[in-house]
Amino acid sequence: MTAIYRGMDRATLDREYAPRNTVASLDPYLERYAAQSAEMRATLPCHLDVAYGPSEPEVMDIFPAGVGAPVFVYIHGGYWRVLTKDESSFMARCFTESGVALAALSYALAPGASLDEIVRECRAAIAWLHRNGDEFGIDPDRIFVGGHSAGAHLTGMLVSGGWHEAFGVPENVIKGGIAVSGLYDLEPVRLGEPNVWLRLDVEAAARNSPMLHLPENGCPLIVAWGDAETSEFKRQSRDYAAAWAARGFPVNAFEVPGRNHYDVILDLADPSRRLAADSLAMISGG
Repeated sequence: MTAIYRGMDRATLDREYAPRNTVASLDPYLERYAAQSAEMRATLPCHLDVAYGPSEPEVMDIFPAGVGAPVFVYIHGGYWRVLTKDESSFMARCFTESGVALAALSYALAPGASLDEIVRECRAAIAWLHRNGDEFGIDPDRIFVGGHSAGAHLTGMLVSGGWHEAFGVPENVIKGGIAVSGLYDLEPVRLGEPNVWLRLDVEAAARNSPMLHLPENGCPLIVAWGDAETSEFKRQSRDYAAAWAARGFPVNAFEVPGRNHYDVILDLADPSRRLAADSLAMISGG
């Protein structure tokens, strides 16, 4: 077999970038995301389907936490092609009870939307919150972002440099990021199965790789991953955290024991777990 990336042939690369193969079934995790998020919408004050852009997918659910609260903007995973905000608010009670508002995003999905468009929509959501968040009690100067898997990649693109002027926001609009089980260099993604739906060329992969767009001044960043991830998902997280630290930016990187690619993010709903505790501490400190 011919090596195409870091000594891996195509079959090996596809295995490394197929986290679904690390669990018996995705269904229990997807069902839990949906059920816990539905419970949050049913039991907590919230504003549903708030439009941040002109297209149908450009909406968010906002869970307020009082006047002048910071906001955590959560971006779902799903390899850029599945899930919505409806499965993305399972941590709402944990955050709002700690005085942090939650905004759970939807965005257009591949292959109907390009990755450039998906990134643009997420940046537009941040700009919208910066302009309009005070209508929901949100302090526009305390916006934090986070996400899981593809959402962690999108988090990386939001804490990256070079996009703020075009969206009319200050370079420090984001005060901290939480990136869980993400992909930060898309060249191996371009070379493997995910490119069936992403359709990246070399330039688009580079344009949308957070590793290639580190900012001049980085915000505090949490980078976490489960101990049952594939080797490549672990390496990407470690490399991204190391690149952040090498620039002198604050980073808190850790592997979460007893967690796989799909249940690690559920720790955000439990204030006794390190991921939630460290995230809330960063936001409170910011």
